[in-house]
Amino acid sequence: MVGDPRQRQKERAADEAVALVESGMVLGMGAGSTAALVASRLAERIARGTLRDVVCVPCSGVVAQQLRKLGLRALPLAERPQVDLTIDGADEVDPNLDLIKGAGGALLREKMVAQASRREVIVVDEGKMSERLGTRALLPVEIFPFGWRAEEQFLQGLGAAPMLRLRQDKPFETDEGHYILDCAVAPISDTRALARALDERSGVAGHGLFLGLATEVIVGTDNGFRRIRRIPG
Repeated sequence: MVGDPRQRQKERAADEAVALVESGMVLGMGAGSTAALVASRLAERIARGTLRDVVCVPCSGVVAQQLRKLGLRALPLAERPQVDLTIDGADEVDPNLDLIKGAGGALLREKMVAQASRREVIVVDEGKMSERLGTRALLPVEIFPFGWRAEEQFLQGLGAAPMLRLRQDKPFETDEGHYILDCAVAPISDTRALARALDERSGVAGHGLFLGLATEVIVGTDNGFRRIRRIPG
């Protein structure tokens, strides 16, 4: 919405993030509305001649198409396995800069690109900030279709309330052909213990807990933005 104050906040944060992009960079691009904002501003900088020779690594097929329509170069992570900077969004951010991501359905690829990045900058509006993960956002868990009911029961055993994500009354499928269970987990008492349990489960292809990956979060505000950097150590 044009008059949405949170959208304006995110636009301010996106402008600041795109200002970090330098000529010759390999740039990771997340999915969803944040990627669309960043792509349009990136194209504007290139059209003005203030930026050149940027290669984008998109986290979804939809974003790849958007980039190419704007005349931007898009290549898979397999061809550019070292990423200089990734700009992405988040569904929830805690004071440690740990995140919940995946509302756009590209969480596995987003995490792969984040792990391959030297720098991960997250763009959000103020409404995404939270004292504890799981308070505001559902936790997406990407699962293999073969045993999705077993994974549903497994997540219930962890105290989550999983719901199969649907699209037009059919299971939503990621670019990898996986399903997503959106889990109510509010709030998560031990994010690292939960992440370990999910990582160890064979039927789980990925999950939306992004712990220790964001190097910086840019929060759009009504009057501008604020930058929060991860403290090393």
